[in-house]
Amino acid sequence: MTESEIRGSGFMIGGFTLDAGRKAPRRILKGLFSFEELGITLALVALVLLIGAFHHNFLSKHPLLNTIQTASFVAIIAYGMVFLLAMGELDLSAGGSYALSTIVAAKLMSGGSMNPWLAVCLGVLVGAGLGAANGILASLLRLPLIIITLGTLSAYQGLATVMSNAGPIENLPTGSSFYSALGGEPLGFPAAAWAALGLVVVLTFVFTKTRFGTMVRAVGSNRQAAAFSGIPSGRIRLYAAILTGVLAAVSGILALAYFQGADPTIGGVSLELQVIAAAVIGGTAISGGTGTVPGALLGALIVSVINSGLLFFQIPSNWSDFVTGAVILVAVGTDSLLRRRRENRALQEA
Repeated sequence: MTESEIRGSGFMIGGFTLDAGRKAPRRILKGLFSFEELGITLALVALVLLIGAFHHNFLSKHPLLNTIQTASFVAIIAYGMVFLLAMGELDLSAGGSYALSTIVAAKLMSGGSMNPWLAVCLGVLVGAGLGAANGILASLLRLPLIIITLGTLSAYQGLATVMSNAGPIENLPTGSSFYSALGGEPLGFPAAAWAALGLVVVLTFVFTKTRFGTMVRAVGSNRQAAAFSGIPSGRIRLYAAILTGVLAAVSGILALAYFQGADPTIGGVSLELQVIAAAVIGGTAISGGTGTVPGALLGALIVSVINSGLLFFQIPSNWSDFVTGAVILVAVGTDSLLRRRRENRALQEA
């Protein structure tokens, strides 16, 4: 090839076009800094380094793994919330689904009455059923999912309390391979974290590359236009609600394996706040139309780091919900300002 041909050619690597000419470095930098989750990644790194500067123990292996472990439970549910938020919907019962699915699985395997692996599979099916119930009720009553789940949150949490007699499930077969496999640290990393990483890859593909993901975003962008195009918004919402229920159950099952116990008080409003915060902080717009599954993972890590930081700075744990709520307000406010700026810029260009 001649020099002019080389400069005019380009190669696609990871979605970026690499020109052989002088513009290549500029285009590479532009591609990197347009990375959707770059800002939240830098914020996470800065937050970790800030806490580590005051408390060096925070950067040691054990605290970091605990932070990652906690974030993984939240992130897995937040992935499902990304799909719902991108549709302009919100599930407030995810914590109740988490608790009830976990209690059902623990109850089935307690005392050796059922193989733990079969019990957790049934627990995941329960999660799917709870999500389906939310979606079906929303369609039948023609109400937003947030209204339906405001009621099912208490219903699911109440069922978990009734099934467990308001106490932890006892006589769990903790010697089973289920606990060693899903509650351990394969390759020095928590099993829940491996699950969160695997799911982020799969669900990112589903959200960005499949017809289902495209319809989710279309409904969130303009529900009327989506209906005119023949997109069954009710059915898509049902599928997204089922996905959220399944992910809540999966998160609960992983927590059951790690903590080797199940308690009806798990889940609830505190967990839902963290899940919503993770999705919103990660870049998923409350108004719908856009979302990012990797951003939900980064958002969950930020929420977990903040909660861990409160402990290291000896701030009472009662402040955790306040801080999480404040972070949600900041994230929503920032998203609103950026959206208005984009709209104003688009009007000016038009």
